[in-house]
Amino acid sequence: MRKDVRILLVGEPKVGKTSLIMSLVSEEFPSVVPYRAEEITIPADVTPERVPTHIVDYSEAEQTDEQLFQEITKANVICIVYSVNNKTSIEKVTSHWIPLITENTDKDSRVPLILVGNKSDLVEHSSMDTILPIMNRHSEIETCVECSAKNLKNISELFYYAQKAVLHPTGPLYCPERKDMKPLCVKALTRIFKVSDLDNDGILNDHELNFFQRTCFNAPLESQALEDVKNVVRKNMGDGVCDNGLTLKGFLFLHTLFIQRGRHETTWTVLRRFGYDDDLELNQDYLFPPLKLPADSTTELNHKAYLFLQSVFDKHDKDRDCALSPEETRDLFDVFPYMPWGPDVYNTVCTNDQGWITYQGYLSQWTLTTYLDVQRCLEYLGYLGYSIIAEQESQASGITVTRAKKIDLQKKQTQRSVFRCNVFGDVGSGKSGFLQAFLGRNLMRQKAISEEHRSYYAISTTYVYGQEKYLLLHEVFPDFDYLSDSDLACDIVALVYDVGNPYSFEYCAKVFKQYFVDSKIPCMMIAAKSDQPEMKQMYGCSPLEFCRKHKMPPPQSFTCNTAAAPSRDIFTKLATVAMYPHARLRCMCTCNRCTFCLCQNFLNSELLQTVRAKLYAVVLRRHVSQADLKNSTFWLRAGVGASVCAVLGFAMYRVLLKSR
Repeated sequence: MRKDVRILLVGEPKVGKTSLIMSLVSEEFPSVVPYRAEEITIPADVTPERVPTHIVDYSEAEQTDEQLFQEITKANVICIVYSVNNKTSIEKVTSHWIPLITENTDKDSRVPLILVGNKSDLVEHSSMDTILPIMNRHSEIETCVECSAKNLKNISELFYYAQKAVLHPTGPLYCPERKDMKPLCVKALTRIFKVSDLDNDGILNDHELNFFQRTCFNAPLESQALEDVKNVVRKNMGDGVCDNGLTLKGFLFLHTLFIQRGRHETTWTVLRRFGYDDDLELNQDYLFPPLKLPADSTTELNHKAYLFLQSVFDKHDKDRDCALSPEETRDLFDVFPYMPWGPDVYNTVCTNDQGWITYQGYLSQWTLTTYLDVQRCLEYLGYLGYSIIAEQESQASGITVTRAKKIDLQKKQTQRSVFRCNVFGDVGSGKSGFLQAFLGRNLMRQKAISEEHRSYYAISTTYVYGQEKYLLLHEVFPDFDYLSDSDLACDIVALVYDVGNPYSFEYCAKVFKQYFVDSKIPCMMIAAKSDQPEMKQMYGCSPLEFCRKHKMPPPQSFTCNTAAAPSRDIFTKLATVAMYPHARLRCMCTCNRCTFCLCQNFLNSELLQTVRAKLYAVVLRRHVSQADLKNSTFWLRAGVGASVCAVLGFAMYRVLLKSR
């Protein structure tokens, strides 16, 4: 809505333009009328629409044509004043003033006109019979008001209608020639209907109508008023009401009726509540509310946003199979001006056996959008009507801006839920297969993915010590000399090499040495295609020795050439290291050759477990009596013994680690 309104009064000399302004201000007819009144500003708290209003007079005697043209350009609405007892002034409306205004205004930004018949106190008849044909020929004329500056008749109404013509214009909504709403208005109201149809059954029931009424007008409809509205629609449109609810046709008819009866402020109130501007486009302030994003912070959806997105999913998952079919997906995004998700989304998130996006995949894609482009996420939530349906101030209330990563590292803890892993590797090393394996796709399923629908991102959930976290994998293009800041900004780096290619590891080693050797970002080597025979890498040292030298976990074996879905263990390890980068997770060693692995395997062996269980049973059965169990000295000795064993065990553990 405009912040102020500028009204210009034009017309032939002596028709009473200045008198109208002075009568409005002083609330009495002036005894002396100057050639031209000075510009008057009416404060916002005095006007019905609570908007400051500037009233500008025009005098042919005091102003040049150039000054008139400038005022026409600045005006939001123009009142063409004529005298009801002067036929010449009426004829000048069409022969002079309307053409003059049309020539000096932009064709794309039509200025509304108000015809003002002054001096109605001097005649007993109305000029409306003469004016109505003029109004029918010129769609830019909003209305006509007959008034009298002398006896103050309709003076305040005149300026109210002028203000209303600016704040609630008919032009963008309605076409008088066709006597129907314009396509843009129909499109906007259709979106509003679909957003308000909370159960997606194509009907606004009483609960939905009351929610809509309360949202737009801050008051629910009384039961009788609700029935009266539906009865009006029933009477004029057979399919406007169905199952005692308002259909889309009935909803559109109701707004057409409002406009035809001069109540277009009702339609404008609805449109503006749902984010539309005067051109019936969604307002930029509505789509992109302010959101401060400090450096080194990331953006995530919070609980309120996830609940809203869950309700949107449930609303459109008509067959209740926890997945969105292509038809259901199109229906969900029908309130968007364009399709936001391309074919690559099916290779970015989890899908079911039919290739449809699952509930988890749906939330994952929203999480990905929020992380990578929060402004786009705010826009999407705006199209879905988040602030209205969730009853929040704006979409920004659904976004959490995380604490700076350096603070997380200092405090050695984080509250973040999304962790980014950038995947590096030479051409053919298996990076794409690694990403798709995270989505549960083995090599056979990956072969069906076309190159044009390939995605360089994969996102899904994994559990870190019982907490569900999102892991975002990003495949970095293997151009060693042109790595951008976004390629290097992440929580963990996965360096993928092909065990069957003797030259594959060299690329990973070079990337690590140039970009990450002095970085605080943890790195992990992935020995991909581990189902193939391992070749010696043509590098100065083996991958295992390289990892030991740089205090990295040993290379993690991985393959997606499996009959079932590939193992997700490696992704859990990546998420764990990303969440706890300060911790040295030595237990990730899987080489089965070092001292640590041999000791771990021995301690976990079935033989040792059996021997331990038998010794425990024998000791308890033969050497512990009921009297001992009640003796405090026995428990003291047992406690001291357990402590000694724990200390010795820890010391042995440290020695073994040091020997590695």
